[in-house]
Formats: sequence, structure tokens, C-alpha cells
Amino acid sequence: MAIPAEGYPRTAAISPRVQVVDMTDSTNADVIRHATDDPTAWPHLSLLLTTDQRAGRGRLDRSWTTPPGTALAVSVLVRVPGIPPAARGWIPLVAGTAMSRAIAEQLRGNAQIPELKWPNDVLLSGGKVCGILAEVLPGDSDAIVIGTGVNTRMPRADLPVPTATSFQVLGLEVDDDRLVADYLSNLRDLLAALEAASGDAEASGIHAIVSAACGTLGRSVVVSLPDGSQLEGTADRLDAAGRLVVARLDDRGLGVDGLGVDGPGGEHAVSAGDVIHIR
Repeated sequence: MAIPAEGYPRTAAISPRVQVVDMTDSTNADVIRHATDDPTAWPHLSLLLTTDQRAGRGRLDRSWTTPPGTALAVSVLVRVPGIPPAARGWIPLVAGTAMSRAIAEQLRGNAQIPELKWPNDVLLSGGKVCGILAEVLPGDSDAIVIGTGVNTRMPRADLPVPTATSFQVLGLEVDDDRLVADYLSNLRDLLAALEAASGDAEASGIHAIVSAACGTLGRSVVVSLPDGSQLEGTADRLDAAGRLVVARLDDRGLGVDGLGVDGPGGEHAVSAGDVIHIR
């Protein structure tokens, strides 16, 4: 799909800067470069998007490449000086929730319901339809670039992994402009609520909102931790910092490098890791 001639008017009504490019290696890298070179030209909620990203990156520095026209890559710059650093772990969760809500708007009248897989993947019918990567702008810790990749018109043969899906595979139409605009407005409002409460996720309602969107909670899970160890148990809840609290089955394979914090009753709070939902 080529960039629509009419552009993205709904998105432009929300964002102070919408930069659309026909092709790029990485939208996150572009925004980081541009916002570093000229910060005043990239205010809060500025974004860059394309339907042809050639060398995108996912979490844990994985590559993310899709055939031209089959996915939407969007990177949004958020400026969050009012959110304390200790509360910024909620920002990727907020972004995932914002995209879950935007996708839900595309599915009105459809039985399928998107869900957030901790920390920030969005699933449809159990398959990953969207991934998110948040990066701090070098030299400005109050600015964060949130990159989002949505599989829109990707045929089944082009899906990168068996656990992925797309709007097209599920027989769904997608309005790119409306999707981005809804995502942006949700992101704006959720971040504003967190900032108004000085980063208190409970008081702001963010804890409850993200928890309600998170399909990981209550599931049996296996978590692959960055040190190579695994944690198996039940995803019980999110703690005050947005970490996933897992009620573990036993102590086998747990790392001791501070990636998780033991709690009462064999609980383990995970701050980083890949989650697999056990069916």
C-alpha cells in the first residue's frame, strides 16, 4: 500500500508534527536523529511514520523487517518531565494499552478483542499483531521515542514467526489514519493522567486501566529472562512499578542478577523478559 494521497488528517489534528516517509531503515532511529539535531522542531507527540521500514528493531535488539506496504511503522516522541523516572516503566505499558484501544476501535461489530501481552505486545486471536519499542532520547532523559509496528496488510506467507498475525490474515480491514489518530489520542490522555498524579499509577487509574487490558494476567506463563534463565508460574498482577508479578511453580532456573525481586509466597517480580502464554 502506498502512502495515501490525502495523508493523515485525523492524525495531524492531534499531533503537532506528522512526518510521513515513503521508506526508511528505522522510524525510531530517524526520530532520535531528528529530535537530537533540532529538539524544538519535535515537540510532545511529534511522529514519523511509513509503510516501508527496512531495518526496524524490536525489544532485545531483535530485527523487525516487513515487505513494503504490509505493515505500519510509527515512532512517537513523548516528552514526560512531569513523570518521575521511577514511574517511567509504565510508559511502554501505557503505549501498549493505547494501541490495544485503537485496534479495538477498528474492530467495532467484530467478536475479536485485542489484548495486551506484558509488557507491550498487542495480540489478536492469540497472535501478535503489534510490537512496541521505547527508547530514551540520548542526552534528554525526559524525552522518549516510542516505536510501534502494526501488521496491517501482511499475508500469512510473510508473517515473520508462526505466533504473529495481521489484520489481513484475520480478514479485517484497517484505516491507517484512524488507527494512528486513536492510538495517539489514547497515548496522550493516559500519559497526561499519569503525569497529573506525579507518576502514581494507582492514584491516576493507570494501574487499573493497564491491568484490565493485560491478557497476560491470570495466565500460566513461562518467562525467558535476559540472563537466559526461565521462570514458570502464574501471572498474578502488576506491581506499583508495572513489573509482572509471577507466582512461580518452583525455584528452578531463576537468575540471581537482580532482574527479578522475590516476594512473599514464592512470588517473583519481573522487570524485563519475554513472556509465553501457556494454553
